[in-house]
Amino acid sequence: MNIQLFIPCFVDQLYPGTAFNMIKVLEKAGCTVTYNTGQTCCGQPAFNAGFWDEAKAVCNKFIKDFSGSDYIVAPSASCVGFVRNYYTKLFDNSSLHHEVADTGKRIYEFSEFIVQVLKIENVGAILKGKATYHDSCAGLRECKIKTEPRKLLSNVKGLELMEMNDVETCCGFGGTFAVKFEAISIGMAEQKVDNALATGAEYLISTDHSCLMHLQGYINHKGYKLKTLHLADVLASGW
Repeated sequence: MNIQLFIPCFVDQLYPGTAFNMIKVLEKAGCTVTYNTGQTCCGQPAFNAGFWDEAKAVCNKFIKDFSGSDYIVAPSASCVGFVRNYYTKLFDNSSLHHEVADTGKRIYEFSEFIVQVLKIENVGAILKGKATYHDSCAGLRECKIKTEPRKLLSNVKGLELMEMNDVETCCGFGGTFAVKFEAISIGMAEQKVDNALATGAEYLISTDHSCLMHLQGYINHKGYKLKTLHLADVLASGW
């Protein structure tokens, strides 16, 4: 199966190792992974800030960059959810209407692609320790991802998965929300981290590095030993 890889801006700039681990897992699953080096942003930051014309230009490029019939896989439910749910608003009644609809059907978040499309729940990963999983808002509400990451994590040898209280509550990042409403954002991170620590977990895992970056910043500030990990980094461990 041929896969087009979409790597979001912040993963490319801050967490490139996660992108390589994602390729490692997909290739082990039998996929041929291609990466268009000309790809840029999905357009979400500009769209969320209200600059819809600028966002539309970026989104138009994304549609062209990922043309074809291959599946598009990304390590970010946030970006996938934006392409699926908001491109139709930007290109409604436009000449790109059909291309937008097709792109939305072909793009998948990493964990849902492995479980739903490849029908794989055990990739042979090994990671010893206790972990808890954080449902990102985009993963849970925009991509409807709930069981897929948990199925994959439950089959990681040596990993004990524990559910935290209020697991579906936002971590407080929300893009520019963390900047505009800093005190509220920090308070939400505090609640999320406290719930994770209460499980006795050593690892806090999610599908979205945006959430994890925010939470790790709070964890570091407090000096806690809890470590955040992207799902792809977990699944690439031990082999």
